[in-house]
Amino acid sequence: MGLIPPIETTYTLLGFATGLFILASIFYFIRVVKGPTLPDIVLAIDVLSYDLAVFIILFSVLCNSPLLAVGALPLMLWAYLLDMYVAKYFMKKELGE
Repeated sequence: MGLIPPIETTYTLLGFATGLFILASIFYFIRVVKGPTLPDIVLAIDVLSYDLAVFIILFSVLCNSPLLAVGALPLMLWAYLLDMYVAKYFMKKELGE
């Protein structure tokens, strides 16, 4: 019985994590807008996407609904696809060559 924390502790930790996520998202968004180079912008978008996916998965665990976690997969795949197209742009080749 001692392994499961009280619900108040869970909500306190979730509120703290949400505050950290919002603060990090603000910093990532600033980097996306003011990024000096294209790799900086892409990295900020990747980190923002992966952080949001983790937040979605944690929220689905808290709500005890695995169907909510399904939305995180397309988000992660979108970030990976963005990386592929930026790499294609830098290599000046067709995707798959």
